Amino acid sequence: MSTVRTSDQDHALPLNLHIGWSFIAISAIAIGLYAVPPYLTFSPQDSRIPLNQLFASHLPWLFLHALPSGIALAIGPFQFLPAIRNRWPKAHRQLGRLYLLCVLAGSCAAISATVMTTAGFHAQVGFGLLVICWLFSGWQAYRAARQGRFRDHRVWMIRNYALTFAAVLLRVYLLAGIGLMQFVPSISFDELYVATIWGSIATSVLVADWFIVTRTER
Repeated sequence: MSTVRTSDQDHALPLNLHIGWSFIAISAIAIGLYAVPPYLTFSPQDSRIPLNQLFASHLPWLFLHALPSGIALAIGPFQFLPAIRNRWPKAHRQLGRLYLLCVLAGSCAAISATVMTTAGFHAQVGFGLLVICWLFSGWQAYRAARQGRFRDHRVWMIRNYALTFAAVLLRVYLLAGIGLMQFVPSISFDELYVATIWGSIATSVLVADWFIVTRTER
């Protein structure tokens, strides 16, 4: 198993990582504040995605997915700060437990929401793969921490949060794609939506493992 080159004695991120962390934290919180509140009203008109009229429970499942997933999205960046991890280890552990519980709850709700999506089979496969990888990486992170393999724990947490952050990338890609549709009208919204799902997943996985490899002790 690869190990991330981070020192438990470090209390500050290098400048380049601090800039990257700031961008991730700000964008994660911003997307959380944008995506989650509409589902708190339980109003179909406020839903960010089309609801499947065949399932009256589609909106409640979206709420049960959006709320814990939004919390995980906001908590995640702070778990990678050495200052918090080293100076307040108890807070780090408690936030970590809350994060993984939110991932578990968000994943379970996402299974039902994925079945009900109106975006079609290819979107269902993409979301289904994301849920499986989200749960698997979260379990591996939890197991590594329980066994005292803290470097392996960080590797799996990087992978897991990258998948959480796919929610941000999906919306960024979707916004860019909608702009592109003005110039390429032959692209349908459904095609664009499926492409953004797969694109956000692929980007998250590749960037996470690139970061792990480039920050790994040899």
